[in-house]
Amino acid sequence: MKVAVKTLDNSAAGEIDLAETVFGLPARADLLARVVRWQLARRQQGTHDTKEIGEISGGGRKPRPQKGGGTSRHGSTRSPQWRKGAVIFGPTPRSHAFDLPKKVRALGLRTALSSKLAEGKLVVLDKAALGSAKTKEVAGRFKALGLGSALIIDGEAVDENFAKAARNLPGIDVLPQQGANVYDILRRDVLVLTRAAVEKLEARLK
Repeated sequence: MKVAVKTLDNSAAGEIDLAETVFGLPARADLLARVVRWQLARRQQGTHDTKEIGEISGGGRKPRPQKGGGTSRHGSTRSPQWRKGAVIFGPTPRSHAFDLPKKVRALGLRTALSSKLAEGKLVVLDKAALGSAKTKEVAGRFKALGLGSALIIDGEAVDENFAKAARNLPGIDVLPQQGANVYDILRRDVLVLTRAAVEKLEARLK
């Protein structure tokens, strides 16, 4: 399928032919949700922790006599019903990550790319490079292109000046093609690919 290519100055730069196998898949909300859940689960630190009864200091002596006091019976102040006592079945440090087949991950990425194209929210740039790292300069160009919330994916490496100029702009993310992922594509309104990114992604996902 043919898509128009633009420059950073919002002028025409020809067309590019996008592969149907990468950019022409049907919408699959269930698949996208599955991949996003997998990504976010891998990000969780899993450092939450509560103390079990064996990890709390004190409580070696019986706090009060078993009988005769007219109160409840307790064997230790480390019990969960006491203030600063143990937490029963509380969270402990663990990994939240789970496995997802590579084919499902790749299909999810192709589906995310296809959904942006189907929604008319895919922009292809000739290249993303600047002569100087000026945020004001790149902000003006993004405004002309109508980019307020966008993920920009470049080829093997991102131009250093472009990355520095764009990183101060809210709502703008810049990634090399190997960092392309479903979550970042979906969290921004517009997906911007350079010619180099299209070539690399098609080679990677065909």
